[in-house]
Amino acid sequence: MSEYKGILDHIDRYVELSDSEIEEFISILKTTRVKKRQFIVQPGFVSEYRNYIVEGAVRVFYLDDQGKEHTVIIAIEDYFFTDFYSYIHRTPAEYYAEALEDSIILQMKYEDVEKLCSRIHALSQYFRLFTERSMAYSYKRTISNISKTTEERYWEYVNKYPEIANRVPQYVLASYLGISPESISRIRSRS
Repeated sequence: MSEYKGILDHIDRYVELSDSEIEEFISILKTTRVKKRQFIVQPGFVSEYRNYIVEGAVRVFYLDDQGKEHTVIIAIEDYFFTDFYSYIHRTPAEYYAEALEDSIILQMKYEDVEKLCSRIHALSQYFRLFTERSMAYSYKRTISNISKTTEERYWEYVNKYPEIANRVPQYVLASYLGISPESISRIRSRS
């Protein structure tokens, strides 16, 4: 049960599940170990799982026509990730999800989550509340990207997520913030 503690604590922050509901939820979880640089999601294949990080770090990124990487998610312990459009609509993924460290993830198939949510109202409510908060954060990030300077975006992220900023490679952080690694070096040298 200890391998599920993180995700159960995460759920508990939003809703309360009975012991039997917890058992049902745990029954759909698949524990997967991935190595650093291993891809969990790849373009052209349907993203079969919603993934929760027990241990490790992952990034989700898009590769544009010029071969430039655009990181859209940096996730560490207690975060979910996938190509959500592919996962929900059952269409081929457009994003890569790559382990930045050796990681342990819990995977949930879309169909299994949907079946459980139709039977367990609290679980449905959990995913709804979590999704609403994720959308709100996404909007806030969009406004930050269009209204703040490179330096303001960098310091906002580093101050809000120091653990992530210190764990991930500089090129990943730069890609996520929409700036160059050289810009991050210049910003750091001025502080």
